Amino acid sequence: MKFLEGTPRDQAVIYEGCLDNAIEPDNEVRVVDAFVHSLNLEEFGFKVHFAENGRPAYRPTD
Repeated sequence: MKFLEGTPRDQAVIYEGCLDNAIEPDNEVRVVDAFVHSLNLEEFGFKVHFAENGRPAYRPTD
């Protein structure tokens, strides 16, 4: 299995443009997105400190 998979939703692609633009402003998924971003993920044991630039630090064993 590859280390990096998928495309970030705000990254443009040739056939679609940008995933964020493909989702209607009133789509239910935006509520889910806002809810997840409102959570304090550190309280759930997630690592939340990332590098300022470049790819976020990620260990496949985590």
